[in-house]
Amino acid sequence: MFGLAIKSMRNRKFTTILTVVSIALSVTLLLGVERIRKETRQSFANTISGTDLIVGARSGPVQLLLYAVFRIGNATNNISWKSYQEIVRNPNIKWTIPISLGDSHKGYRVMGTNTDYFKFFRFAGGRPLEMADGKMFEGVFDAVLGAEVAKTLDYRIADPIIIAHGAGEVSLIKHDDKPFKVVGILKRTGTPGAPIPGYSISSDQLVNMDLTPRAITAFFVGLKSRIAAFSVQRFVNEYPPEPLLAILPGVALQELWDLIGVAEKALFAVSGFVVVVGLSGMLIALMTSLNERRREMAILRSVGARPLHVFSLIVGESAMLTFLGIITGVGLLYGLLFVSQPLIITRFGLFIAIGGLSTYEVILMGIVFLAGCLIGMIPGYQIYRYSLADGMTIRI
Repeated sequence: MFGLAIKSMRNRKFTTILTVVSIALSVTLLLGVERIRKETRQSFANTISGTDLIVGARSGPVQLLLYAVFRIGNATNNISWKSYQEIVRNPNIKWTIPISLGDSHKGYRVMGTNTDYFKFFRFAGGRPLEMADGKMFEGVFDAVLGAEVAKTLDYRIADPIIIAHGAGEVSLIKHDDKPFKVVGILKRTGTPGAPIPGYSISSDQLVNMDLTPRAITAFFVGLKSRIAAFSVQRFVNEYPPEPLLAILPGVALQELWDLIGVAEKALFAVSGFVVVVGLSGMLIALMTSLNERRREMAILRSVGARPLHVFSLIVGESAMLTFLGIITGVGLLYGLLFVSQPLIITRFGLFIAIGGLSTYEVILMGIVFLAGCLIGMIPGYQIYRYSLADGMTIRI
């Protein structure tokens, strides 16, 4: 029956190819949505680790998480340097990392911070930042680049960088007279990443000035004991001099997933319906060919094939079509991931790993294959009835 099924599909090459392509595209979409959903969550979850609190201007937990950690959106306000210094004197706080946002370079966000960022910042379950080349910044105009920025913009150690106000790709106010110098390039982490008119100051003059900031955008907090997280959070949220907000990164991240969970489920449901449409196309192709194949089945009966054999032939064809569609779909998925991975990193800051299939993805393919076999039973049962009724009778 296996050989007969292959020969039968060869005789209907065009219909077979269309059916396989239809199933392949639906499988690619289904697995692609699942892969992007999984890797997006993993990429976001890996971005920050070991930070107990994030403090920023009072807004919403998700908004603070997005602009402070993922560089998405903008802060509603800044934190005064005086308030920052008073808060960090809290006896429960072990370390802090101040950050300032607002400038950009060719569409990439620029973050101002100090060397505590390299000392205390962790990602992916506690991994520290490491240098692929160069060293940490020391001078005022030293800059450290992320791996993807350095690769995309083709920067190397000692190259000059001119930053601009704002977070867009095009800016009218650039610091042309105060270029930064690349002194370090970070190893890849896989995580999401003009003078004022009438006033000018030279770089040499700037270095000799008091560069203590007047305000910062946000800061990360590490506590001596996580038991004190809620008390420090309440202390910040009730801070009298200015309205501030302290959030627990894990709680805020879960709130983010809750917000986008409906969209995830909706997209997955749409992918599921696409698979159903693909399998329905196979069913239609098999059903429309049944009347043409009644003579073929009658001849098989005349040489000793039983009705059960005829039934198995049709089900076997649908199983092989589904299997070929799944294999083609998986191959197409990996091809698309290989081609689009750099674009996804550049445009969205997400690293989609090209790894083996997960257990859940294998289960999804198993469900699709089983569904294809079950759908094949419908035309199989119909041809089984024809076989019993026709015998050697040839209908014209």
